[in-house]
Order: sequence, then structure tokens, then C-alpha cells
Amino acid sequence: MTRFFNALDGFVARLCDLIVLVSSALVVGLVFFMVVARYVLELSIVGIDEIALISAIWLYMVGAMVASRRAEHLVVDFLPQRLTSPVLLKLHQRAVAILMIAASGFFIYLAWDMMGFAIKRPQETPGLGLPELIPLSAVALASVVCLAYAVRDLVTGRACHNSKEQEDL
Repeated sequence: MTRFFNALDGFVARLCDLIVLVSSALVVGLVFFMVVARYVLELSIVGIDEIALISAIWLYMVGAMVASRRAEHLVVDFLPQRLTSPVLLKLHQRAVAILMIAASGFFIYLAWDMMGFAIKRPQETPGLGLPELIPLSAVALASVVCLAYAVRDLVTGRACHNSKEQEDL
């Protein structure tokens, strides 16, 4: 079973890397093109800003997934760096994981509520007519993946980025 989850984690990591690479290139390239088109060529091309915005939303949400995978979310390492007892450190890590599960659960609730509204009353972007579900799907996906990693952190005890933990690896 561990082999399956390691393979799944590796697949998710590679997919996230690909999405981050593509969305970063799109955001940088499209914003650069918009600036050049407006101020150098004096053109305004409809829809470019919509694609850049959707790419940015995907970038931010996949970035949240990457941070959650690496257990680098909500990192305030003052307390774990001061804890000398392994038992207290594990308790702290479990508490952080429980907080992340609660936050991710609320994130899922909000994401699926927005998705439900977008399905009931479909909306599109004004320039290209892209469905609102495209950026909302990034939010929904990130909420589910972040919850999965929070559960992993609770089970394994790896709930916060810790230099002591990195030294052990």
C-alpha cells in the first residue's frame, strides 16, 4: 500500500511541476506581451488578460498544493525549533496537522459551494467566453489535495517544516 501512495505522490509532484512551469510561463509571457502591446504597439488585445488571470489562479493553487506536499504551509518554526523533547515535537506536529485538516476542510466547503453556484448559474469571461469553472476547478483541486496531504501529515507526524527533521533525512 505504501508503494501505491509513493507512486501517487510522485505522479502528483510531477504533474504539479508541469502545471507550475506552464502557468508561470503563461503568466510571465502574457503579461509581458500585454505591456509591450499596449505601450509599444498601442494595441489592446481582447482576452489576453483573462488567460493570464486564469493561469495565475492555477499557479497560486498548485503552489498551495506544492507547499502542502512539502509541509511548508503555515510555517512558523519558532516553537518547533525550541522544542527539545521529541514527544513534544511530535505533539506539535500533530496539532499543526489537525489545524491544516480543519482549514482544508473549510477550504473544500467553500470551493465546492462556489463550484455548485457556477454549475447552477454558469458564467463566462467577457472577452473570450471562457467558463468560470476553469479557475474554480483549480481551487477545488487544491482544496482536495491539501486535505489529503494534511491527513498524511497527521498519520505520519510530518506536519511542519523542521530543520531537525531535515537533518534526520
